[in-house]
Amino acid sequence: MDYKTLPNSELELMMIIWKAGRPMTRTEIEKHLPEERQLSKTTVLSFLSRLEEKGYLRVEKEGRNNCYIPMVKEKDYLEQESSSILKKLYGNSVKRFVAALYDGKELSKNQILELKDYLDSL
Repeated sequence: MDYKTLPNSELELMMIIWKAGRPMTRTEIEKHLPEERQLSKTTVLSFLSRLEEKGYLRVEKEGRNNCYIPMVKEKDYLEQESSSILKKLYGNSVKRFVAALYDGKELSKNQILELKDYLDSL
């Protein structure tokens, strides 16, 4: 299934919900936002509404609160986004992607060893 790429603001909320591993209320989601990234109630509600419109969330009423339930699995979204980035930016070349990370000094020795161990396990 093809999922629409999420803007960072909406992805941030989805990551909070995915990490929780359970449906969440707006208030719970807001509590998990980084301190430097506090958003107004209306902004969070706007993002959640957009996520519902796009099919990422389902909303159920629980008493006086709305409960936001993920309809897209994190793993599925991340696989699609990773594949898209690899194709668009690196010509579908894993080598070019890893080289860009390495040349940009983004990979530590531990990360390189982790990658090597993963490739060896394949």
